[in-house]
Amino acid sequence: MDARRAVKTALHAKDADALSEAREAVNAAKIALGERGPVWWEDDAPDINRTMVTKSPYADWYARRAQ
Repeated sequence: MDARRAVKTALHAKDADALSEAREAVNAAKIALGERGPVWWEDDAPDINRTMVTKSPYADWYARRAQ
């Protein structure tokens, strides 16, 4: 939030250098939070959404749990 506040302050002050620095800080924060940058969910694992658990890789676990 400090970086976003710095953007606001720089915009109001019409300070181009401070604005550039603040926007870089916002970008770095978003990358650190996983909002930007390389995606982590493309790991080539099969998508098992909308798959019944009994027909998924978790079928054995589910069968043991239901006992």
